[in-house]
Amino acid sequence: MAVVLRLKRTGAKNNSCFRIVAMDRKSARNGRAIEELGFYDPRHKDEKCNLERAEYWLSVGAQPSDTVKAIVKRAKDGVKLSDKVKPGKPSKKAVAKLEAAEAAKAEAKKAAKEAPVVEEAPVAEKAKAEEAAK
Repeated sequence: MAVVLRLKRTGAKNNSCFRIVAMDRKSARNGRAIEELGFYDPRHKDEKCNLERAEYWLSVGAQPSDTVKAIVKRAKDGVKLSDKVKPGKPSKKAVAKLEAAEAAKAEAKKAAKEAPVVEEAPVAEKAKAEEAAK
């Protein structure tokens, strides 16, 4: 018997929700599961996974689907799905923070160009002269 970790669809039409389950490879998608390990709700960006049991099944040779693999990895890292930002689409806060940082850099560069140049050589020469006088 080959065991896989995959998603079992639940929920109404156009309102899908999934359970993370361990089941036989040959059983139907919504067939009888050996064990339920958690759930995944893509609409509300909510997920929960029993890491202890998932690790057990992976240790005995169960093959996870790509989605289940990603859910388990996020659960191990302690990252919530709602906290993740899709690549290529930064949040408004992130864009504002980036623009503020760039503006501060430009302002610092401008201030550095306008500031008078202070020569350090005379100061070093004064210090040497004072040491020689002692």
